[in-house]
Amino acid sequence: MLARFLGATFAVLLAAYLIPGFIIAGFYTALIVALILGVLNITIKPILVLLTLPLNLLTLGLFSFIINAALLLFVASFVEGFTITGFVPALLGGVVIAVVNWLVHEFV
Repeated sequence: MLARFLGATFAVLLAAYLIPGFIIAGFYTALIVALILGVLNITIKPILVLLTLPLNLLTLGLFSFIINAALLLFVASFVEGFTITGFVPALLGGVVIAVVNWLVHEFV
């Protein structure tokens, strides 16, 4: 569980490094963002996926990236030191975080 949490933190830092407009103030902020994203992914995301199931089926699962971007924008709205300048950086950040989390899940 600790390895996945640190993997999520690394994913957030990597997204901030790779994507312009995805700004993290530091490691402590990345830890907070990873923790909040983890809680939201456990609680809110399944409800959102269920509510948008027809649209998700229609887009062959690609709408999940939109949900990830919306959750990232939501977290950025109230975490100080975490800024996303628009929807496209949030979408790209969601893709980077999802890929890194998938890789961590496969190796752990």
